[in-house]
Amino acid sequence: MRNVIPLMVLAATLAACATGPTLTTDERLALYREHAGEPTGSFRLDRTLGSQNWTPLGDQALAVWSSANRGHLLELRSRCSGLGPAARISITNSMGVVGARLDSVVVSSAAGSMARSCRIETIRPIDGTALREAKRELRDAEYIDRSAAPPEETPSP
Repeated sequence: MRNVIPLMVLAATLAACATGPTLTTDERLALYREHAGEPTGSFRLDRTLGSQNWTPLGDQALAVWSSANRGHLLELRSRCSGLGPAARISITNSMGVVGARLDSVVVSSAAGSMARSCRIETIRPIDGTALREAKRELRDAEYIDRSAAPPEETPSP
């Protein structure tokens, strides 16, 4: 039994080291903004949009995906509490077209909670391919072989 606790600590430490640092919410939003185009007035909503086809980016923005390479960055007029942990979302639209400043993201939380409607301020198309490449480069940058790293300078006495 004494050997179990040190092994568990070692496993937890290795798992923490293997995942590396993650981006903060602000850094993730900045990355999505960097790979989004100019604001557009609207986009056509894919009727198959489901809970797994959206990415919360804090409490005032989210990305919705119609395919792996095609998505839209929706920035909301004000904070939308519950967006991050939301079980699902809906997006209002007019005949399948979502309009900036006209439509809203409706956040549905746990059963029994009241849905919250959050107005869409801007819509920007996302270059999904470029975004995935940037994420991959960030992951690769986290793991540098020790032999490839520049030597540390030691201060002279």
